[in-house]
Amino acid sequence: MGRGMAEPGWVFRAAGLTKIYRMGEVEVQALRGIDLELRRGELVVLLGPSGSGKSTLLNILGGLDTPTAGEVSYLERNLSTASETELTLFRRDHVGFVFQFYNLIPSLTARENVAAVTEIAKAPMKPEEALAMVGLGSRLDHFPAQLSGGEQQRVAIARAIAKNPAVLLCDEPTGALDSTTGIIVLEALEKVNRELGTLTVLITHNAGIADMADRVIRLSDGRIVEERHNTVKRVAHELSW
Repeated sequence: MGRGMAEPGWVFRAAGLTKIYRMGEVEVQALRGIDLELRRGELVVLLGPSGSGKSTLLNILGGLDTPTAGEVSYLERNLSTASETELTLFRRDHVGFVFQFYNLIPSLTARENVAAVTEIAKAPMKPEEALAMVGLGSRLDHFPAQLSGGEQQRVAIARAIAKNPAVLLCDEPTGALDSTTGIIVLEALEKVNRELGTLTVLITHNAGIADMADRVIRLSDGRIVEERHNTVKRVAHELSW
């Protein structure tokens, strides 16, 4: 379904999305009735403090977790009722993930780390093409230990996009980086969103990053408390940290 998605115009639709975690006799309500639509080609920033529900929402969208109540659909597919096998196939075929920590395999080169994903994808890019897109065309045969933190994160982005996903979900992708290196990583994500048309959802606690988004969704205590569209977006290198 990747690049050739037809309708609907939305990629994800959530209605009444609720998530409760039970730890012994204690209940933690991570999401409290989220209603949301995310559209093709958007770059969306989820903003909010720790514990606001950002990661829980991202994990449910990505099929890594399931809601306690409510529904979430990917195109016309109801993820809320999907089996674990169906969710595994959904993650494999449609979603790329980028996390705060790079999770690269130390014994593999940049090219080999990306190839580990493309070998199981339906319609992948060549690893070299994905690495070139994030500015690492000259670092193909370097091992993670030979790369800076920002370069390792860009390998992680290349790995995520190399399977040509319709959706790229990023959880604090610059959280472990200094501001200068973070800007380079954000520029790579911006380029992927612009050139591939991939719906990109990016979690951050850094309000400055929100200016690069098409849409900013602010969460607090498991609820959406603000949603705004940026009529004029800043490019990554113009952001204030």
